[in-house]
Amino acid sequence: MTANYALNRILQSLVTLVLVSLVVFAGLRALPGDPAAAIAGVEADEAAVQAVREEYGLDQPLPVQYASWIGQVLRGDFGESTSTGLPIGDILLERIPVTLELALLSLLFAALIGLTTGVLAAVRRGGVLDWLGNGVSLFGLSIPNFWLGLLCVLVFAVWLGVLPASGFVPFAESPIENLERMLLPAFVLGSGLAAVLMRQMRSSMLDALTADYVRTARAKGAGGVRVVGVHALRNSLITVLTILGLQLGGLISGAVVTEQIFVLPGFGKLMVDAVFTRDYPVIQAAVLVSAVGYIAVNLLVDLLYSLVDPRIRVRGGTA
Repeated sequence: MTANYALNRILQSLVTLVLVSLVVFAGLRALPGDPAAAIAGVEADEAAVQAVREEYGLDQPLPVQYASWIGQVLRGDFGESTSTGLPIGDILLERIPVTLELALLSLLFAALIGLTTGVLAAVRRGGVLDWLGNGVSLFGLSIPNFWLGLLCVLVFAVWLGVLPASGFVPFAESPIENLERMLLPAFVLGSGLAAVLMRQMRSSMLDALTADYVRTARAKGAGGVRVVGVHALRNSLITVLTILGLQLGGLISGAVVTEQIFVLPGFGKLMVDAVFTRDYPVIQAAVLVSAVGYIAVNLLVDLLYSLVDPRIRVRGGTA
């Protein structure tokens, strides 16, 4: 990986992050209603509303408000929640690990099932594995997360009683109970991504298996496992990495629904609760942190491109 390639991608990500912060700041203030009135309460008089404006700096010009807010964020200070009075940074540190664990388990499930099924379906094109993989992927793409979540609760928690229906136990407190409560949410959240990865992996592998370099490798006597695992699979991962980066937004939005169904005290549930209570500082911080995570993952995917395909880092390094 060349230094120029990595530097170009990092600078692009920083510019994107600045633009995102502007959109988050402006978008929140474009919402209908007066934030100061919402914070003060419906029964507050004008003097109380004005006091809230002064306390949160809402009476200042927008450029001044943005500079003050972004300065606090850069120092790690997101302010305080208007509904609980707690520091938002502490709330995020408490909620984010839950969603990160859910997202990582979902990605692990999706990668194991989607990539394996996609490779087998491509290698056995037209066979039983191909038909079965396509059927499972169609099921995963067609079933909404909220319906699948409720169905899993009904079957595994109510009828069979083998898994808990809701709640969360930290991994450090009890690893077994933690995995028992995270298994169903991870399956629900990762099922749609597994279906997307399977279809994309199958398509990429079919293209790779008919390429000239694969025919050349077979002509030189390379075995089937080496042809598939070394030559075809590596070149098929470029598109799959793109899908993984783009699907992060789907995981975040899906986590909102999944955490509500399984009552997980995660980042998604925090955003929903903040919207219902009109906790503007929490909404602002949550959206910004989500955007930072999305940008960071896409930056990581860009850097992984150069490891999978050296031609990318050569072009990126000279651009």
